[in-house]
Amino acid sequence: MKFYVVWKGRETGIFTDWNTCRRHVDKFAGAKYKSFKTRAEAEAAYSGKSVASTAQGSPLAGDKPETVPKTKKKSSAQTVKTYTAKEIAAIEVNTKIFTDGGCEPNPGKAGSGIAVYHHEVVTELWYGLYNPAGTNNTAELNALYQALIMAVDNIAQGKSVAIFCDSKYSIQSVIQWAIGWEKNGWKKKTGEIKNLALIQEMFALHQTIKNEVQVLHVNGHVGVEGNELADRMSIMAIESREVDFSLYRGEMGVKEILAMRAG
Repeated sequence: MKFYVVWKGRETGIFTDWNTCRRHVDKFAGAKYKSFKTRAEAEAAYSGKSVASTAQGSPLAGDKPETVPKTKKKSSAQTVKTYTAKEIAAIEVNTKIFTDGGCEPNPGKAGSGIAVYHHEVVTELWYGLYNPAGTNNTAELNALYQALIMAVDNIAQGKSVAIFCDSKYSIQSVIQWAIGWEKNGWKKKTGEIKNLALIQEMFALHQTIKNEVQVLHVNGHVGVEGNELADRMSIMAIESREVDFSLYRGEMGVKEILAMRAG
């Protein structure tokens, strides 16, 4: 088994299969990525060790494992900041909501998960929205949508809220790209807007609370507890084929839940 580090791509992080990694770097301008034999080596490289000095890394494909041929960048390109575990811990809000979506394979069986923290203590885990013919992107969007709905309820109770999502695609679709798409009649020059109906609903909801909620990016599978718990819930959704979005009723043992199969 190999571990794939993506430093620059559609999504960044550590991935455990080449097909997922390839989706994040293929035809992405200036993409940087590499494979490693162990998770420890991948985590060391991803956390700051230079690509060149990571001797154990093995090529992904071809003779240039660290880059993909550059394509012309759009001058209007936007990005989002990725928050570390330390930065997340330093954010002072009443409620922190972590989201994740999974799909096995992609497209394939999809499900969503959420971990909710109140005053830094995990209090709720949610899973469901199973789709036998879903995608990773729809699963991620569905999880973020549920988090936005939860944020509305928390804000109505006078609580401050931050949402943490490991899908840059989902975040940018809802809080960045949708602004321009709406102005252009929900069209874009490069073709079809995938998952349009769902994005439109999410955008409309986000607009009502955009000044009261933070929607932030966190890398997946880098040891951020909330993200890992949301990941386990997304896998539970797939394995249980839970169509509704349901509150996890099992024991709230973090170690035991983290020991469950990861996505």
